[in-house]
Amino acid sequence: MNAEFAERIAALEARVAALEGGHSQQTEPAASPGGLVGYHGELTEPFELSWAISVTPGPMLAFADGPRVEVLAALSSTARVALVRTLAEKGAQTAPALQEAAELGSPGQLYHHLKALTGAGIVEQDKRGSYRLRPAATIPVLVLLTAASDVAGQLKNLSVRPDRG
Repeated sequence: MNAEFAERIAALEARVAALEGGHSQQTEPAASPGGLVGYHGELTEPFELSWAISVTPGPMLAFADGPRVEVLAALSSTARVALVRTLAEKGAQTAPALQEAAELGSPGQLYHHLKALTGAGIVEQDKRGSYRLRPAATIPVLVLLTAASDVAGQLKNLSVRPDRG
């Protein structure tokens, strides 16, 4: 069974349990965290995009760590976050525009960072030779940056407060 299918089944099981009032036939405690974790987003600029994910933590935590660590590592540089921010704010950009926006001293530095971002599936080169955020990665990457801002305490001064239950 592929991971996406297992994830969808787990999400359906969580929804059924919630509809049944959370009563479960399970007699032993779960070996992994229960509940539901999700995110969603809608963008209108520079293109229209809507995304929503809900998963139970157990199956998600069971995924291989390598691919997700590659994504996190690709975002673990201020230069790379600057590139992502520029692409999120302005849409597709040429290499010289990205080099200037991220204040990188040479094209070699730029391509080093772009290689990490493209290898992780965050950025792609379009047909005109410009770079852009991969549409399927845009909202998840913005969610990662938002979550990192939350953990770092940067969201506490926003007028819209996160719901902490």
